[in-house]
Amino acid sequence: MIAHLLRYTFLLVLLPSVGHLQAAPAADKPPNILFILVDDLGYHDLGYTGSRFYETPHIDKLAHEGMVFTQAYAASPICSPSRAAIMTGKYPARLNLTDYIPGNRHYGPHPDQKLASHPFKLFLDPEETTLAEAFKSNGYATFFAGKWHLGEKEMHYPENHGFDINKGGNHTGHPAGGYFSPYNNPQLPDGPEGEYLTDRLTDETITFIAQKREQPFFAFLSYYTVHLPLQGKPEKVEKYRKKRNTLQYKGEEYEQRDETYIKKQQDNPYYAAMVESLDENIGRLMQALSQSGLDRNTLVIFTSDNGGMATSNIMDQIPTSNAPLRTGKGYLHEGGLGVPLIFRWPGKIKPDSKSKEPVTGTDLFPTLLEMADLALLPEQHSDGISLKPLLEGKSMAERPLFWYFPHYSGGLGGRPAAAIREGDYKLIHNFECNSSELYQIKRDREESADLAEKLLKKSARLNKKLQNWLGKMGVKLPYPNPSYQPEKK
Repeated sequence: MIAHLLRYTFLLVLLPSVGHLQAAPAADKPPNILFILVDDLGYHDLGYTGSRFYETPHIDKLAHEGMVFTQAYAASPICSPSRAAIMTGKYPARLNLTDYIPGNRHYGPHPDQKLASHPFKLFLDPEETTLAEAFKSNGYATFFAGKWHLGEKEMHYPENHGFDINKGGNHTGHPAGGYFSPYNNPQLPDGPEGEYLTDRLTDETITFIAQKREQPFFAFLSYYTVHLPLQGKPEKVEKYRKKRNTLQYKGEEYEQRDETYIKKQQDNPYYAAMVESLDENIGRLMQALSQSGLDRNTLVIFTSDNGGMATSNIMDQIPTSNAPLRTGKGYLHEGGLGVPLIFRWPGKIKPDSKSKEPVTGTDLFPTLLEMADLALLPEQHSDGISLKPLLEGKSMAERPLFWYFPHYSGGLGGRPAAAIREGDYKLIHNFECNSSELYQIKRDREESADLAEKLLKKSARLNKKLQNWLGKMGVKLPYPNPSYQPEKK
């Protein structure tokens, strides 16, 4: 612990002198890009989005300093496909990478699952041009730290997808050795015993951005947190245990549907401790940018790969609640797809600004290119549009958003489905029963009132548009599970 504190002190002392050498007028240089991706962070897990249990003053400050998107969506309710969509600008359906790698199909269809899904790619195709490759080809120094989870073999790791440096990115979807060193991560040497992984990944990123260089940087900090296992710093866990005892919650802590429990309130002290450590490190990153003189010429993006994990068939393993949003990770409801999204660039993006436009993960690729004044690659980021007009306070034409998740989400309880969001309405088509749900999201973000039977024409029109999109993507739909054994009553 002492060695780790000394390391922090060294970094903070180093930054001002290095920054003095780097500082230059923003207009003279292309912008740096700092992309911060959090794993499994729900939309309501932050102070600025309404949490009263988790404490996130630094992320809230970041939100106030830029533009927040109140209806931002992940491209998938599960990590690997969502991350692939960010990296490529393409829908997971188009990539045929639709589940986490290796996915539940790795074990074969379960007898209690009515449908089975076709094989999907177990890696990010090297034929795709990634965000990192796009920036690297334009002279950027590229850096990756944290969770990758886009291929099981080293040939598919970040360094083979355009990143000059890779600190900790490999095939794992969660910290193999947990959040305290030793990490059991071949791509990240162990730190002092007890070092916290979220701190370490921030250290590595600060070291990279503080280096003296002539070229701009593209840094992708992909935290493993707040994914399971639930491991927070002991003093923070104790803090939130005490806080939980002071709060008065109304209603039941869980709702049960079949074998699945849905958490209805935010009260887990371990998860809260993890969120606070995340927040502290966002503060450290912003301080590093400021002290190095880079903050006014650095575009910062903060988001999550999917909604918070709010369901499970094991009650004690549910870390958070997305309420009032419905369900969570592994579902096409708002709780599974809704994510926080912040853009900050002093002097370029108006502080305390908001956008209510529905946007999704595939939009980030063209947005970053255009914000950096680089040529777009429309054949690559074919399923995204640049959000630059919104970031400049302008409007954009309405367009539909689509999702395809043809899998069961294991112990989370989600089932195969596809969805479309167009205007104020969202339709979810469930493959098991070949039926649809329709919600007016503008008035009913909680998705509590299914309008499918009441608005038959709208439901039919959206379903037709969704089916046409699935055909255009060339997907292979789920098929009857030959091993299915319906429960006998």
